[in-house]
Amino acid sequence: MRAMLIGFGMALGLAACVGSADFGAPSAAKDYADYCAGCHGTGGDPGPIAKELKLHPVSLADLTMMNDGNFPEARVMSKIVGYREHGQMVGAVPGQMPPFEVLTEGPTVLYDSGDGIATPTPVRLVRLMEYIKGMQQ
Repeated sequence: MRAMLIGFGMALGLAACVGSADFGAPSAAKDYADYCAGCHGTGGDPGPIAKELKLHPVSLADLTMMNDGNFPEARVMSKIVGYREHGQMVGAVPGQMPPFEVLTEGPTVLYDSGDGIATPTPVRLVRLMEYIKGMQQ
């Protein structure tokens, strides 16, 4: 039992280190610039690609406002990688955004998006979601 507790403690410590380590991955700001800003813009106005699209992308700076004052962490990460298990956010149109699998590569961290279940989640995906969360108006 003691060995199991020590192992669990070590795993939690490792998860904390993974969350703060760089591992050569781009910053969340760079990932946003590379994968999001072209369509969603940088905080209110749409990006330069948006005018070419059939549907207009939502402003990611307004997600909290559009979701009754709650930032939808799990749904944002699900939308980025193309999953739909968490349902759709207000303003999100199914199938209109390409998934970005590259953000699922690399190390993971235990992440609880508010449901009480710590789930191994790609570090780059968590960082990007946190970056978008920080953009909220």
